[in-house]
Amino acid sequence: MTDRGPARGADFLQLDPAAAPSRGLTAWLADALRTAIIDGHLAPGTALPATRALAEDLGISRGVIVEAYQRLREEGLAGARRRTGTTVLPRPGGPAPPGHREAPASAAELQASSPVLLPRPWRSAAAIDLSPGVPDLAGFPRAAWLRAERAVLAEASPADLGYGDPRGSARLRGALAGWLARTRGLRADPDDIIVVAGVAQSLALLAQVLRARSESGIAVEDPGSTGTRSELAYWGLDPVPVPVDDRGMRVAALERSGLRTALLTPAHQFPTGVVLAPERRQQLLDWAAGGRLIIEDDYDAEYRYDRAPVPALQASAPELIAYTGSTSKALAPGMRLGWLVAPRRLHADLVTAKHASDLGSPALPQLILAQLIATGELERHTRLARKRQRSRRDALLAALREQLPAVRVQGVAAGLHLLITFPRSLGEIDDAALAGRLQAAGVLVHPLSMHCQRPGPPGLVLGYAAHSPGQLREAAARIAAAVRSGQAEP
Repeated sequence: MTDRGPARGADFLQLDPAAAPSRGLTAWLADALRTAIIDGHLAPGTALPATRALAEDLGISRGVIVEAYQRLREEGLAGARRRTGTTVLPRPGGPAPPGHREAPASAAELQASSPVLLPRPWRSAAAIDLSPGVPDLAGFPRAAWLRAERAVLAEASPADLGYGDPRGSARLRGALAGWLARTRGLRADPDDIIVVAGVAQSLALLAQVLRARSESGIAVEDPGSTGTRSELAYWGLDPVPVPVDDRGMRVAALERSGLRTALLTPAHQFPTGVVLAPERRQQLLDWAAGGRLIIEDDYDAEYRYDRAPVPALQASAPELIAYTGSTSKALAPGMRLGWLVAPRRLHADLVTAKHASDLGSPALPQLILAQLIATGELERHTRLARKRQRSRRDALLAALREQLPAVRVQGVAAGLHLLITFPRSLGEIDDAALAGRLQAAGVLVHPLSMHCQRPGPPGLVLGYAAHSPGQLREAAARIAAAVRSGQAEP
C-alpha cells in the first residue's frame, strides 16, 4: 500500500481514506460502495471509477480497489463489462435502470401472487412498499453465503445430503444452541431444537399438536399480527384477543379468558413495539406454571438501537415456553430457515408432526447457516445490517416529526417497523381509508385496524427496512399529504 497522505480523498462518494482503519481497507471500501448501492446513491447502470483512477485519488493500492469491486460482483451488486468497466446492476425489487419501463401487473396477477394468509387488499404493487415484515433483501450477504457454500460442499459427506434427522442437521442444531445462548440467553441443548421452515411452520406444528390434545383456543395479542391469526385459524385454533397496553399483554385479562395457551411477541410487540414489562413477565410465568403454555415469537430480535437487549422469556422457564424464531429478518424470508425450542413434554409429538409434513428441512441451507454461525459471518452481517437499519429508522422518524408533529410514534427503539397513531386534534381519521389514499399515491402501508380484533385508535404500521433514507423521507411527505387531504374532505 502506498502512503495515503493527509490530504488524499475522492470526489466519488466523498470517500476519505483517513476514515478507514489501518487494516481492513478492502472491507471499508466495499462497505461504502455497498451502502451507496443499497441506499440508491449509486443507481443501476452507474459506472464505478476506473480502479487505477480511484486508487490514485485515494492514495492506496490498486489491488484494494480490484478486490472491493470483486466483492460487489460476488454479491450480485455490480458487473464487469467491456469498455464500460464495472457497473452497478439492477437489484431484485429495487429501482429499474433509467429508461426501463415494465408493464403493470393486472389486478388478477396481483391477487394471484398474494400470499393466501395475508389480507389481499393490502398486497399490491407500490412505488414505496412500507409493509411491516419486509426486510432488506438487497442486503443479503451473497459473498459470505457463497464462501460458506463452497466450504460446505468441499466437506459434506454423502450422508449429509440424505433425508437425515427430522429435527434438522445436528451441525446446525449445535451451532444454533450456542448462538441462541449468546445472543438471546436461551437455555437449550442441540437435542431440544427443531429446525423448521420459518415461524409459520412452528405455529403450524404447535397448532396440530395442541389440537390433538383437545385445545381449541389460543390467546393472542390485540393488536397483533393478522397473518399469525390467519395461520393459527387455518390449523384449527381459535385466536382469542387479549388487550395490549404500554407494558405488553394484560395478564389479568389473559387469566380471565380461561385459555391454556398464549402467543406473544414479548421482546418487541407487533405492532406497537412495546416490551413486556418485568412485572408482566413474572405474572405471565406464574400463569403458565399451572400447566399452561406460552408461545414466544422472537421475530426481529436482531435489531435494537436505543435500548439494552431484552433476553428471551424462554430463558426464565424453558418447560413453560415454546420459543421460535427465524432468519427471515436477519437474512431473507425466502431462505425458509427457522427454529423451534419447545418444552420437552411436547418435543416428541412436534418431531413426529415435522417428519410427517416434509421429512425434514433442506440439507444444504442448514449446513451453510451452520457455517455462517461458526465462522462469525452471521454476527458480522447482523452488525452491519443493524447499523444500516438504524440510519433508515432515524430518517423516517425525523421526517415524520417534521411532516406530522402531532402524531404519536411508537416502537422506534428496535425492530424494522414503527407505529404512528393519530390524536383527536387531527380529526376523525379512518386508517383503512387513509391507507387506500396512500396506495393510490404509491405508498403501501398497513392500517393499524388491520391488526386489531377490537376497536382501537387509528394508526399506520410502517416498515422501513427495504428503502433508502431518501425514499423514506418521500414516503413521510406523501403520508402527511394524504392526512391533510382527508382533513379537507367534507
